[in-house]
Amino acid sequence: MRKLIYSLYFVVCCFGCSGNSSDDINSEENPDGTPNPESPLIVNLQFPHEDGLCNLGTNFTPTQSTVFFEWEASTIAESYTIYIVNLIDGTSIQESTAEDKIGIVISRATPYSWYVESTAGSKTEKSDTWKFYNAGPGVETYAPFPATITAPAMASAVNGPNVTLQWTGSDVDDDIVGYDVYLGTSNNPDVHTSNVTASELSVSVTSGAIYYWKVVTKDAVGNTSESGIFQFRVL
Repeated sequence: MRKLIYSLYFVVCCFGCSGNSSDDINSEENPDGTPNPESPLIVNLQFPHEDGLCNLGTNFTPTQSTVFFEWEASTIAESYTIYIVNLIDGTSIQESTAEDKIGIVISRATPYSWYVESTAGSKTEKSDTWKFYNAGPGVETYAPFPATITAPAMASAVNGPNVTLQWTGSDVDDDIVGYDVYLGTSNNPDVHTSNVTASELSVSVTSGAIYYWKVVTKDAVGNTSESGIFQFRVL
């Protein structure tokens, strides 16, 4: 009788451990046990659309309009802060709200970038950054968005003797024809290579020097935009 009780106890323990182990595995968000890198606090932007032309707004004047910025609400966010940058003159707007959209007065016929920071308690997360053009009266073609520099990062240290400069370009009219890359050891660099059709350029550099560079984006009708000057140091 005692042997029978021990046998039943062993079977119950085995099945119990097996079930618990399976539940533990299924409860993991990632098989390797690491936390999910996509925080529920990060919001997805919705409008104005990425690299798009914004024709929707209210309170139109010849120079300004009210645009409603929208994003998907986070299930845990307590508040949001929106950051909007005028890509022509660099001025910025910052507004806070508890809602998932907000109307803001901005200039017409002007390119902007924007992103949203979500806050819950002491934790803050930043969304992706989108660019868009706020449409303006009488404008038939729009200049390209300023190129986004991706590498080398601003003020970074890199190894020579060659460095690959990388960027991304976009345009509402989708008619980018090339890029002029400026590079030098002066903070006002001269043109290094013109009419680059790719989004990267390998350049020769000297150890110990600090380089400054920018990208000018050109479209089919002669419109241009500048990325702003970045710098890196060669080890």
